[in-house]
Amino acid sequence: MALSKSAKFYRSNAKSRKKKQDYDTAYHKTPARKKYRAKLNRERRRRKLKGDSRDLSHKKDGSLVLESRKKNRARQGANNKSTKK
Repeated sequence: MALSKSAKFYRSNAKSRKKKQDYDTAYHKTPARKKYRAKLNRERRRRKLKGDSRDLSHKKDGSLVLESRKKNRARQGANNKSTKK
């Protein structure tokens, strides 16, 4: 599988890669991200999905549904707008 343009960029630009890594670390430490991650983990435990490779995908009404990782992560609309099911 070919690398994306951004993956190629970050592989060849160590300074930019470090900056992005620092930003991502700070972003995922925020209370909102922790709460979101905890919600998904709680739901995965409730549904006993340990070892299951599928994702919990968000629907427009806010509910969660099982979906393949490939389909869930590929659903990215124009200008990175969410295209929830």
